[in-house]
Amino acid sequence: MALQQFPDKSKSFKTSDGTTYTYVSVAAENPSKATFLLLHGFPSSSYDWRHQIQSLTQLGHGVIAPDLLGYGGTDSPPELEKYKFKTQAGHVAEILREEGVAPVVGVSHDWGSGLLSRIYNYYPERLKGLVFLSVPYMEPGQFNLDAINGLTEQVFGYPVFGYWPFFNRDDAADICDKNNASLTSLLYPTTPDQHRENLCPYGAAEAWISSGKVSEPPSWFSEAEVAAHNKIIGDKGFSGPFNWYKVTIRGLNAEDEAAVPDDRKIVSLPTLFVNSDQDYITRAEVAGQIAQSGKLTDVKLEVVQGSGHWIQLEKKDELLEILKAFVEKL
Repeated sequence: MALQQFPDKSKSFKTSDGTTYTYVSVAAENPSKATFLLLHGFPSSSYDWRHQIQSLTQLGHGVIAPDLLGYGGTDSPPELEKYKFKTQAGHVAEILREEGVAPVVGVSHDWGSGLLSRIYNYYPERLKGLVFLSVPYMEPGQFNLDAINGLTEQVFGYPVFGYWPFFNRDDAADICDKNNASLTSLLYPTTPDQHRENLCPYGAAEAWISSGKVSEPPSWFSEAEVAAHNKIIGDKGFSGPFNWYKVTIRGLNAEDEAAVPDDRKIVSLPTLFVNSDQDYITRAEVAGQIAQSGKLTDVKLEVVQGSGHWIQLEKKDELLEILKAFVEKL
Protein backbone atom coordinates (compact mmCIF):
# COMPACT_ATOMS: atom_id res chain seq x y z
CA MET A 1 0.00 0.00 0.00
CA ALA A 2 1.05 3.60 -0.52
CA LEU A 3 2.02 4.43 3.07
CA GLN A 4 4.04 1.24 3.55
CA GLN A 5 5.66 0.80 0.14
CA PHE A 6 6.38 4.51 -0.50
CA PRO A 7 6.58 6.02 3.02
CA ASP A 8 8.49 9.13 1.97
CA LYS A 9 6.15 9.88 -0.92
CA SER A 10 2.71 9.12 0.53
CA LYS A 11 -0.17 10.91 2.15
CA SER A 12 -3.50 10.18 3.76
CA PHE A 13 -6.63 12.22 2.99
CA LYS A 14 -10.23 12.12 4.19
CA THR A 15 -12.83 13.02 1.57
CA SER A 16 -15.93 15.09 2.27
CA ASP A 17 -18.01 11.95 2.87
CA GLY A 18 -15.52 10.64 5.44
CA THR A 19 -13.67 8.12 3.25
CA THR A 20 -9.94 7.87 3.94
CA TYR A 21 -7.56 7.40 1.00
CA THR A 22 -3.83 6.79 0.96
CA TYR A 23 -1.88 7.76 -2.12
CA VAL A 24 1.57 8.43 -3.50
CA SER A 25 2.14 12.13 -4.12
CA VAL A 26 5.20 13.63 -5.78
CA ALA A 27 5.11 17.21 -7.05
CA ALA A 28 6.39 18.04 -10.52
CA GLU A 29 9.76 19.76 -10.43
CA ASN A 30 8.42 22.73 -12.41
CA PRO A 31 5.20 23.84 -14.13
CA SER A 32 6.37 22.59 -17.53
CA LYS A 33 6.35 18.99 -16.27
CA ALA A 34 3.02 17.17 -16.34
CA THR A 35 1.57 15.38 -13.35
CA PHE A 36 0.39 11.82 -13.93
CA LEU A 37 -2.63 10.37 -12.16
CA LEU A 38 -2.07 6.58 -11.98
CA LEU A 39 -5.19 4.43 -11.38
CA HIS A 40 -4.63 0.74 -10.74
CA GLY A 41 -6.92 -2.20 -11.41
CA PHE A 42 -7.75 -5.58 -9.86
CA PRO A 43 -6.30 -7.07 -7.69
CA SER A 44 -3.79 -4.34 -7.20
CA SER A 45 -2.79 -1.16 -5.40
CA SER A 46 -0.46 1.77 -5.96
CA TYR A 47 2.31 -0.84 -5.64
CA ASP A 48 1.66 -2.00 -9.20
CA TRP A 49 2.82 1.43 -10.41
CA ARG A 50 6.18 1.15 -8.63
CA HIS A 51 8.23 1.27 -11.86
CA GLN A 52 6.31 4.24 -13.25
CA ILE A 53 6.45 6.15 -9.95
CA GLN A 54 10.22 5.84 -10.00
CA SER A 55 10.81 6.56 -13.69
CA LEU A 56 8.33 9.40 -14.09
CA THR A 57 9.51 11.26 -10.99
CA GLN A 58 13.14 10.83 -12.07
CA LEU A 59 12.16 12.73 -15.22
CA GLY A 60 10.75 15.53 -13.09
CA HIS A 61 7.09 14.71 -13.57
CA GLY A 62 4.56 14.78 -10.78
CA VAL A 63 2.73 11.60 -9.76
CA ILE A 64 -0.46 10.93 -7.83
CA ALA A 65 -1.14 7.22 -7.40
CA PRO A 66 -3.99 6.31 -5.03
CA ASP A 67 -4.78 3.04 -3.38
CA LEU A 68 -8.30 2.91 -4.78
CA LEU A 69 -11.39 2.11 -2.73
CA GLY A 70 -11.13 -1.32 -1.12
CA TYR A 71 -7.36 -1.57 -1.58
CA GLY A 72 -4.15 -0.96 0.36
CA GLY A 73 -4.36 1.76 2.97
CA THR A 74 -7.62 3.19 1.65
CA ASP A 75 -10.95 2.40 3.31
CA SER A 76 -12.86 -0.72 2.30
CA PRO A 77 -16.51 -0.07 3.16
CA PRO A 78 -18.90 -3.03 2.98
CA GLU A 79 -21.78 -1.14 1.32
CA LEU A 80 -21.99 -1.76 -2.42
CA GLU A 81 -23.35 1.68 -3.27
CA LYS A 82 -20.16 3.30 -2.00
CA TYR A 83 -18.29 1.70 -4.90
CA LYS A 84 -20.32 3.39 -7.60
CA PHE A 85 -18.12 5.01 -10.22
CA LYS A 86 -19.63 8.46 -9.70
CA THR A 87 -18.80 8.34 -5.99
CA GLN A 88 -15.25 7.18 -6.60
CA ALA A 89 -14.70 9.75 -9.35
CA GLY A 90 -15.71 12.42 -6.84
CA HIS A 91 -13.18 11.06 -4.34
CA VAL A 92 -10.33 11.26 -6.86
CA ALA A 93 -11.41 14.76 -7.90
CA GLU A 94 -11.20 15.81 -4.24
CA ILE A 95 -7.68 14.39 -3.97
CA LEU A 96 -6.64 16.36 -7.05
CA ARG A 97 -8.14 19.53 -5.56
CA GLU A 98 -6.35 18.84 -2.29
CA GLU A 99 -3.06 18.53 -4.14
CA GLY A 100 -3.70 21.75 -6.05
CA VAL A 101 -2.41 20.34 -9.32
CA ALA A 102 -3.15 21.61 -12.81
CA PRO A 103 -5.07 19.27 -15.10
CA VAL A 104 -3.34 15.91 -15.03
CA VAL A 105 -2.56 13.12 -17.47
CA GLY A 106 -4.75 10.22 -16.41
CA VAL A 107 -3.18 6.78 -16.83
CA SER A 108 -5.28 3.77 -15.94
CA HIS A 109 -5.13 -0.01 -16.01
CA ASP A 110 -7.89 -2.62 -15.88
CA TRP A 111 -10.70 -1.45 -13.53
CA GLY A 112 -8.89 1.84 -13.14
CA SER A 113 -9.87 2.51 -16.76
CA GLY A 114 -13.53 2.41 -15.87
CA LEU A 115 -12.83 4.96 -13.13
CA LEU A 116 -10.75 7.18 -15.43
CA SER A 117 -13.61 7.11 -17.93
CA ARG A 118 -16.00 8.45 -15.30
CA ILE A 119 -13.54 11.07 -14.06
CA TYR A 120 -13.61 12.37 -17.61
CA ASN A 121 -17.43 12.18 -17.81
CA TYR A 122 -17.98 13.97 -14.48
CA TYR A 123 -14.82 16.09 -14.01
CA PRO A 124 -13.25 16.70 -17.45
CA GLU A 125 -11.62 19.90 -16.22
CA ARG A 126 -9.30 17.78 -14.05
CA LEU A 127 -7.68 16.10 -17.07
CA LYS A 128 -5.49 17.16 -19.99
CA GLY A 129 -5.00 13.74 -21.60
CA LEU A 130 -5.98 10.11 -21.06
CA VAL A 131 -4.00 6.88 -21.39
CA PHE A 132 -5.91 3.62 -21.01
CA LEU A 133 -3.85 0.45 -20.47
CA SER A 134 -5.51 -2.86 -21.41
CA VAL A 135 -9.09 -1.66 -20.86
CA PRO A 136 -10.13 1.18 -23.21
CA TYR A 137 -12.54 4.02 -22.56
CA MET A 138 -15.87 2.77 -21.20
CA GLU A 139 -18.81 4.83 -22.37
CA PRO A 140 -21.53 5.40 -19.73
CA GLY A 141 -24.51 3.11 -20.11
CA GLN A 142 -25.98 -0.30 -19.43
CA PHE A 143 -23.56 -3.18 -18.86
CA ASN A 144 -24.63 -6.64 -20.03
CA LEU A 145 -22.22 -9.34 -18.88
CA ASP A 146 -24.04 -12.20 -20.61
CA ALA A 147 -24.01 -10.34 -23.92
CA ILE A 148 -20.28 -9.61 -23.69
CA ASN A 149 -19.43 -13.19 -22.82
CA GLY A 150 -21.71 -14.55 -25.51
CA LEU A 151 -20.22 -12.34 -28.20
CA THR A 152 -16.59 -12.96 -27.22
CA GLU A 153 -17.19 -16.70 -27.03
CA GLN A 154 -18.48 -16.51 -30.60
CA VAL A 155 -15.59 -14.41 -31.87
CA PHE A 156 -12.63 -15.69 -29.83
CA GLY A 157 -13.77 -19.16 -28.80
CA TYR A 158 -14.04 -18.38 -25.08
CA PRO A 159 -15.84 -15.84 -22.85
CA VAL A 160 -13.34 -13.17 -21.88
CA PHE A 161 -15.20 -12.43 -18.64
CA GLY A 162 -16.20 -15.98 -17.79
CA TYR A 163 -14.73 -15.57 -14.30
CA TRP A 164 -16.99 -12.61 -13.45
CA PRO A 165 -20.00 -14.70 -12.33
CA PHE A 166 -17.78 -16.27 -9.67
CA PHE A 167 -16.49 -12.87 -8.50
CA ASN A 168 -20.12 -11.70 -8.28
CA ARG A 169 -20.98 -14.39 -5.73
CA ASP A 170 -21.16 -13.45 -2.07
CA ASP A 171 -18.88 -16.33 -1.06
CA ALA A 172 -16.12 -15.45 -3.55
CA ALA A 173 -14.24 -13.14 -1.18
CA ASP A 174 -14.01 -15.81 1.51
CA ILE A 175 -12.74 -18.41 -0.98
CA CYS A 176 -10.12 -16.01 -2.33
CA ASP A 177 -9.08 -14.78 1.12
CA LYS A 178 -8.22 -18.38 1.97
CA ASN A 179 -6.32 -18.84 -1.30
CA ASN A 180 -4.69 -15.44 -1.87
CA ALA A 181 -1.45 -16.86 -3.28
CA SER A 182 -3.40 -19.04 -5.69
CA LEU A 183 -5.37 -16.10 -7.05
CA THR A 184 -2.15 -14.11 -7.48
CA SER A 185 -0.55 -16.90 -9.49
CA LEU A 186 -3.63 -17.10 -11.70
CA LEU A 187 -3.92 -13.37 -12.36
CA TYR A 188 -0.15 -12.74 -12.64
CA PRO A 189 0.50 -15.90 -14.68
CA THR A 190 3.69 -17.67 -15.67
CA THR A 191 2.68 -17.18 -19.30
CA PRO A 192 -0.18 -15.07 -20.71
CA ASP A 193 -2.01 -18.06 -22.21
CA GLN A 194 -2.87 -19.22 -18.69
CA HIS A 195 -5.53 -16.50 -18.67
CA ARG A 196 -7.16 -17.94 -21.77
CA GLU A 197 -7.05 -21.47 -20.37
CA ASN A 198 -7.46 -21.11 -16.60
CA LEU A 199 -9.14 -17.74 -15.93
CA CYS A 200 -11.56 -16.80 -18.69
CA PRO A 201 -13.59 -20.01 -19.29
CA TYR A 202 -16.69 -20.46 -17.11
CA GLY A 203 -15.79 -22.18 -13.82
CA ALA A 204 -12.05 -22.28 -14.51
CA ALA A 205 -11.03 -19.53 -12.08
CA GLU A 206 -13.02 -20.97 -9.19
CA ALA A 207 -11.56 -24.42 -9.84
CA TRP A 208 -8.00 -23.08 -9.86
CA ILE A 209 -8.38 -20.88 -6.78
CA SER A 210 -10.37 -23.36 -4.69
CA SER A 211 -7.72 -26.02 -5.30
CA GLY A 212 -5.02 -23.71 -3.93
CA LYS A 213 -2.90 -24.18 -7.04
CA VAL A 214 0.17 -21.96 -7.31
CA SER A 215 2.29 -21.73 -10.45
CA GLU A 216 5.73 -20.22 -10.97
CA PRO A 217 5.73 -16.41 -11.14
CA PRO A 218 6.64 -14.82 -14.47
CA SER A 219 10.13 -13.45 -15.08
CA TRP A 220 8.93 -9.87 -14.55
CA PHE A 221 7.49 -10.60 -11.08
CA SER A 222 10.15 -11.54 -8.53
CA GLU A 223 9.53 -13.68 -5.47
CA ALA A 224 10.00 -10.60 -3.28
CA GLU A 225 7.46 -8.66 -5.34
CA VAL A 226 5.00 -11.55 -5.16
CA ALA A 227 5.38 -11.61 -1.38
CA ALA A 228 4.86 -7.84 -1.12
CA HIS A 229 1.80 -8.00 -3.36
CA ASN A 230 0.28 -10.91 -1.44
CA LYS A 231 0.74 -9.10 1.87
CA ILE A 232 -0.89 -5.90 0.57
CA ILE A 233 -3.87 -7.80 -0.83
CA GLY A 234 -4.04 -10.36 1.97
CA ASP A 235 -4.05 -7.75 4.72
CA LYS A 236 -7.08 -6.08 3.13
CA GLY A 237 -9.01 -9.07 1.77
CA PHE A 238 -11.18 -9.34 -1.32
CA SER A 239 -14.55 -8.06 -0.11
CA GLY A 240 -13.84 -4.51 -1.24
CA PRO A 241 -12.25 -5.39 -4.59
CA PHE A 242 -15.13 -7.71 -5.51
CA ASN A 243 -17.58 -4.88 -4.81
CA TRP A 244 -16.30 -3.20 -7.99
CA TYR A 245 -17.54 -6.22 -9.97
CA LYS A 246 -20.83 -6.48 -8.10
CA VAL A 247 -21.74 -2.82 -8.59
CA THR A 248 -21.22 -3.09 -12.35
CA ILE A 249 -22.80 -6.52 -12.85
CA ARG A 250 -25.83 -5.63 -10.71
CA GLY A 251 -26.43 -2.32 -12.47
CA LEU A 252 -25.82 0.06 -9.56
CA ASN A 253 -24.08 2.57 -11.84
CA ALA A 254 -26.97 2.68 -14.32
CA GLU A 255 -28.99 5.55 -12.83
CA ASP A 256 -25.96 7.84 -12.52
CA GLU A 257 -24.74 7.05 -16.00
CA ALA A 258 -28.13 7.55 -17.61
CA ALA A 259 -27.90 11.18 -16.46
CA VAL A 260 -24.55 11.86 -18.14
CA PRO A 261 -25.18 14.40 -20.94
CA ASP A 262 -24.43 13.16 -24.46
CA ASP A 263 -21.68 15.73 -24.96
CA ARG A 264 -19.87 14.43 -21.87
CA LYS A 265 -19.85 10.89 -23.33
CA ILE A 266 -17.67 11.95 -26.27
CA VAL A 267 -13.99 12.17 -25.30
CA SER A 268 -12.48 15.26 -26.86
CA LEU A 269 -9.11 15.23 -25.06
CA PRO A 270 -6.02 13.56 -26.54
CA THR A 271 -6.39 9.86 -25.74
CA LEU A 272 -4.18 6.80 -26.12
CA PHE A 273 -5.21 3.17 -25.88
CA VAL A 274 -2.28 0.89 -25.00
CA ASN A 275 -3.06 -2.78 -25.44
CA SER A 276 -0.94 -5.88 -25.86
CA ASP A 277 -0.86 -8.72 -28.34
CA GLN A 278 -1.00 -11.48 -25.70
CA ASP A 279 -3.72 -10.09 -23.44
CA TYR A 280 -6.50 -12.68 -23.55
CA ILE A 281 -8.79 -10.85 -21.11
CA THR A 282 -8.94 -7.33 -22.51
CA ARG A 283 -8.17 -7.91 -26.15
CA ALA A 284 -6.61 -5.38 -28.49
CA GLU A 285 -9.27 -6.14 -31.12
CA VAL A 286 -11.97 -4.77 -28.82
CA ALA A 287 -9.95 -1.63 -28.09
CA GLY A 288 -9.54 -1.14 -31.82
CA GLN A 289 -13.28 -1.22 -32.36
CA ILE A 290 -13.87 1.32 -29.59
CA ALA A 291 -11.15 3.58 -31.00
CA GLN A 292 -13.07 3.61 -34.29
CA SER A 293 -16.50 4.01 -32.73
CA GLY A 294 -16.67 7.78 -33.03
CA LYS A 295 -16.85 8.20 -29.24
CA LEU A 296 -13.36 9.71 -29.12
CA THR A 297 -12.29 12.60 -31.32
CA ASP A 298 -8.50 12.34 -30.83
CA VAL A 299 -7.50 8.74 -30.13
CA LYS A 300 -4.65 6.45 -31.06
CA LEU A 301 -4.26 2.70 -30.43
CA GLU A 302 -0.82 1.28 -29.71
CA VAL A 303 -0.35 -2.50 -29.36
CA VAL A 304 2.67 -3.58 -27.31
CA GLN A 305 4.23 -6.78 -28.62
CA GLY A 306 5.20 -9.67 -26.37
CA SER A 307 3.11 -8.59 -23.39
CA GLY A 308 0.14 -9.97 -21.54
CA HIS A 309 -2.32 -8.08 -19.35
CA TRP A 310 0.19 -6.36 -17.02
CA ILE A 311 1.81 -3.89 -19.42
CA GLN A 312 3.12 -1.59 -16.67
CA LEU A 313 5.03 -4.52 -15.15
CA GLU A 314 5.90 -6.62 -18.19
CA LYS A 315 7.00 -3.79 -20.48
CA LYS A 316 7.87 -0.95 -18.13
CA ASP A 317 10.59 0.52 -20.37
CA GLU A 318 8.41 0.47 -23.49
CA LEU A 319 5.55 2.03 -21.53
CA LEU A 320 7.78 4.83 -20.29
CA GLU A 321 8.73 5.72 -23.86
CA ILE A 322 5.05 5.65 -24.85
CA LEU A 323 4.12 7.99 -21.99
CA LYS A 324 7.00 10.35 -22.78
CA ALA A 325 5.96 10.57 -26.43
CA PHE A 326 2.32 11.13 -25.49
CA VAL A 327 2.91 13.91 -22.99
CA GLU A 328 5.33 15.72 -25.31
CA LYS A 329 2.44 16.30 -27.73
CA LEU A 330 0.01 17.73 -25.16
